[in-house]
Amino acid sequence: METFNEKIEKAELSYPRDWGFKIIGKDKEKLHAVIKEVMGDKEHLCSPGNASRTGKYHSYNASCHVESKEERDRLFKAFQDHDDVDMVI
Repeated sequence: METFNEKIEKAELSYPRDWGFKIIGKDKEKLHAVIKEVMGDKEHLCSPGNASRTGKYHSYNASCHVESKEERDRLFKAFQDHDDVDMVI
């Protein structure tokens, strides 16, 4: 079965383009700080997402304009590798 990333690659996306990330973790204030840290001076949008039914997990939606697949992947990896992030979609 094809993974989501494999499907994206087959779609042959053109750049530059807008791209969104869903950042999931346990502390919503830390998630918001992570987005500011990773995006730095890059213009971006950030909005609260959902919380799990128990309130243990929270999400934020972050989006920005990326110039290339490499930039998109670099941002994804920075979110993914951050200690305060449990998952990036």
